[in-house]
Amino acid sequence: ETKLSPSGGTHQPCLRNIVPVTSVQTNTKYLPLLRSGRSQELFSRSLADSEMRSAPYEFPEDSPIEQLEEKRHRLERQISQDVKYEPDILLRAKQEFMKTDSAPDLELLKEENQAPTDLFPSEREMLPEYQRVSISGEEKCGVPFTDLLDAAKCVVKALFIREKYISLSMQSFCRTTTRYLQELGERALDLNVYEEIPETSLTPDAPVHPPVSETHPYENVDPSSMPSDMGYGCKMVDGVVHVYTDKEVDLPYPDLQEYIADMNVMMALIINGPVKSFCYRRLQYLSSKFQMHILLNEMKELAAQRKVPHRDFYNIRKVDTHIHASSCMNQKHLLRFIKRAMKKYPAEIVHVERGRGQTLMEVFESMNLTAFDLSVDTLDMHADRNTFHRFDKFNSKYNPIGESILREIFIKTDNYIEGKYFGHIIKEVMADLEESKYQNVELRLSIYGRSRDEWDKLAKWAVKHSVYSDNVRWLVQMPRLFDVYHTKRQLSNFQDMLENIFMPLFEVTVNPRTHPELHLFLQHVVGFDSVDDESKPEHHIFNLDSPLPANWTEEDNPPYSYYLYYMYANMTVLNHLRRRQNLDTFVIRPHCGEAGPIHHLVSGFMLSENISHGLLLRKAPVLQYLYYLAQIGIAMSPLSNNSLFLSYHRNPLPEYLSRGLMVSLSTDDPLQFHFTKVIFESSLWRSFGREPLMEEYSIATQVWKLSSCDMCELARNSVLMSGFSHQVKSYWLGPDYIKEGPEGNDIRRTNVPDIRVAYRHETLCEELNLITQAVRSEQLESIEEEGNLCMGPLQAGQGTKCV
Repeated sequence: ETKLSPSGGTHQPCLRNIVPVTSVQTNTKYLPLLRSGRSQELFSRSLADSEMRSAPYEFPEDSPIEQLEEKRHRLERQISQDVKYEPDILLRAKQEFMKTDSAPDLELLKEENQAPTDLFPSEREMLPEYQRVSISGEEKCGVPFTDLLDAAKCVVKALFIREKYISLSMQSFCRTTTRYLQELGERALDLNVYEEIPETSLTPDAPVHPPVSETHPYENVDPSSMPSDMGYGCKMVDGVVHVYTDKEVDLPYPDLQEYIADMNVMMALIINGPVKSFCYRRLQYLSSKFQMHILLNEMKELAAQRKVPHRDFYNIRKVDTHIHASSCMNQKHLLRFIKRAMKKYPAEIVHVERGRGQTLMEVFESMNLTAFDLSVDTLDMHADRNTFHRFDKFNSKYNPIGESILREIFIKTDNYIEGKYFGHIIKEVMADLEESKYQNVELRLSIYGRSRDEWDKLAKWAVKHSVYSDNVRWLVQMPRLFDVYHTKRQLSNFQDMLENIFMPLFEVTVNPRTHPELHLFLQHVVGFDSVDDESKPEHHIFNLDSPLPANWTEEDNPPYSYYLYYMYANMTVLNHLRRRQNLDTFVIRPHCGEAGPIHHLVSGFMLSENISHGLLLRKAPVLQYLYYLAQIGIAMSPLSNNSLFLSYHRNPLPEYLSRGLMVSLSTDDPLQFHFTKVIFESSLWRSFGREPLMEEYSIATQVWKLSSCDMCELARNSVLMSGFSHQVKSYWLGPDYIKEGPEGNDIRRTNVPDIRVAYRHETLCEELNLITQAVRSEQLESIEEEGNLCMGPLQAGQGTKCV
């Protein structure tokens, strides 16, 4: 039975809101029951208004919906006050008026009116006022208790598995979920990410813009000003870097056997029939509940937004959480830059062919092209219908005019001119972001693992060309191309690739003075990404029989989970080492679930803080429900998916959003997918800005009819899941943003109504409470049975195993 409850909180009984007065059929039957003069007057007016209507959907012009709502609330308050004097008569009248038709409902109503009015006063004051939907009855989830119990144990087991790996690697785990798991766990769960965040000195009235540093972060490259040598040595053993002094340093090292066992548990869980049915039902319920919430509260959410001065969707913080640096500009921008470079640097040597240097002009002359000949169509870098399910053709679109030499010259960091042109065009994109003020990006740069000096070259490129902006943070992506490099004899085994990627990071952490540019660059790197075509077939299953990295000399590429585990294992050790040096730690945010097998999403669930894409969650209800309960960030790019794997109208983003998954919009590759060019003009200047992120929001809003509240919620999610610092987020979202529920929301900064944040938080708490209560009840029964049979202690972990 579904009922509406008012704004008092989820702990209150749920029968207080009165249904619209149009549903009352008689006009005088219950008037004698209402002896209070004021309530009788209000009740009579409401019934008189309803009689004047010829149909329930017709409303008089001088009585809009807002006035009817206000009348209803006044009547309800008056009846609640009068019930103290004449409870029995008034409760019967109110029961008929609200169409309550069961004795339990009436009992709940009596308990509510008899409860002390000052119960939980502080909680009531904090909760926003809106219409809540709740379910009553013995079996609230719609399945038998035994099925609920089995499913709940499996879901809780999966959440504990994720919590174990996320806390070990110093990544962030949802606070609300941790609080509920804490009640079931045998040990105190880590809240390290939140507990170690310093208290902010900001006040609620602090400005929305963080202070800008007066000095450039790359100015001081003096090694003597950097932390001193820790005196450790590093060596890779079985694919994981180990740290030594005279003996091995006590750092946590992930266990391969335990990971394989946990992965097998997860794989068995997601194909379990009853668990799939349970999770599917819960997801359908979440979708329906959100639709009901919108029907009841959309106008209140809109009214709350309108009350906020100055703030709207255009001037709230948005972060493009998934965008590649080599395609962060659009085609028109790249075209204009190439033409400018041809006019400004025609005689600059940009490439060496067979030992002979070639100038920029000579490169284009060899293609029989001039600056005048170039156009967007000539560049041919936009994805079209021919790239659908053809990742190879999509990759070739990175080559201007189909020439790989132009890709090397203009959008590579490691070339003959040391990435000069690429640095300049990235800085132009950064200038546009700074001009817009409210847009931020997390650009991805590549480390391939072919040689040890890749990190140093990348860092020197950033420092030499001063490629930095307060609006930008970096992620480093590692393409899964071992098979290509091994075929070209660039790598002899997979461990060579891992050493090339991670050994320089350990060296600069142990002694920053050995790599000064890399030390400065890593201060603005927030995490690692794993990229490539997920739809490529995998010929190997990661298990205990899989070769260790030093023995992986096969022609076949290692599977996705193999790459991700060794990236995770090395990052975990690195994070603990960097924490000892008081340096920033990293997270894993891979491309995951865009295509290919479902087990990619299992690896992402276990090891990653956030993921990009996540399209395949629509086919895996168990994983989708787990991603919801753990509030794992998903950066979705519908325009990118539309050109590669899934048409726009089939994209699950609106479904994920309605169910409460932590989703955000991102652009992926503006060079291939976006067109927007915005012109900023004033009496003093004129500039061309690229706003692909706004184009992404605009199209999503038009196609899926998103409300202003939906767009602002997506923007707030993007900031929460981004890698910007706690201090910066405190300015953007408010000083209390890490708190749960509406207490952590500042509508003056986010433009997200407290109603929406409260609904999301309360719904998540209800779902977590449903599964944890079931597990707790089973634990209590087990304790009673053991006590009756043998009076012995409960075995460790009893009641939380997934069968």
